[in-house]
Amino acid sequence: MFPLFGAWQTAYNTTVTTVTITTAGTGSGTGIADAGTGTTTIGASDAYLSSAIMSQYPGLENIPLTVAALMVNYNLPGVKTPLKLNGTVLAQIYTGKIKTWNDPAIAKLNPGVTLPSLKITTLHRADSSGSTFLFTSYLNAQDPSAWPATNVDTTITWPSAPAQDAETGSGGMVTGCQGIKGCIAYIGISYQAKTTAAGLGTASLANKAGKYTQPTAKTINAALASFSGSTPASGSQSLINTSAAKGYPIINYEYAVVKKTQPSAAVAAALKAFLKWTLTTGAGPTFLSAVGFEPLPANVKAIAENQIAAISG
Repeated sequence: MFPLFGAWQTAYNTTVTTVTITTAGTGSGTGIADAGTGTTTIGASDAYLSSAIMSQYPGLENIPLTVAALMVNYNLPGVKTPLKLNGTVLAQIYTGKIKTWNDPAIAKLNPGVTLPSLKITTLHRADSSGSTFLFTSYLNAQDPSAWPATNVDTTITWPSAPAQDAETGSGGMVTGCQGIKGCIAYIGISYQAKTTAAGLGTASLANKAGKYTQPTAKTINAALASFSGSTPASGSQSLINTSAAKGYPIINYEYAVVKKTQPSAAVAAALKAFLKWTLTTGAGPTFLSAVGFEPLPANVKAIAENQIAAISG
């Protein structure tokens, strides 16, 4: 959420001069921990809080603010057609069973595409990251035999077999992949302009219906429609591997992570005012379209509004 929060910060600090907002880009794990310890007022995460985290930090909650997607990007000079990939093939790439881009399993998904014999270098996040949670959730949902649920989290033990490279932050994933021909990486859609500028391709991913889609406003919303009717009051919900034929399979709510009880009534009031603003003015296309995000469905927005109203100091 860092690019979006940067835009929100500029606009809000200009409009509301009695409150100063400062932002920093970290992985979701750091954002959650800093909010839990009170180091920051707001953490941000694209992974909802686990029961273990909520036990570690009592009173912490996640409030959905917007909808995003996770891309799978690659550095393959000369390959212009977006490659089709699914969870099974990606799991085999990240476990080292598929080592080169012209492997028959990749070629089978991409008939007519000339694939280079480049070695595949897999990139993963070095920091605790919601992107890692989303990516590994997709692998497990698509093929639990190839990627077990025990290896789904914001921080995991990555297989040692393939050529590996670890990068910190989404920006690090972009520059890291740009510098390695044959690289594959998973990167949040808010960095799409940067992946395009870096010359990285974006894979079309298989969903539960077996259809391959690109991350676009239409495919994100098609997937969202298949999930949004059953969101729990906590706002915590997986939106992975939609069965909607036209839906993109790795989407998520982007969460503000805050303590329900703030240090003072003044801080609570300022926090509530800002979060309400993100769901109204801040949810306009001026802000969301610039980073490829989508607004919350009406029922999920109502859940977020109830969560914000319950914050006290």
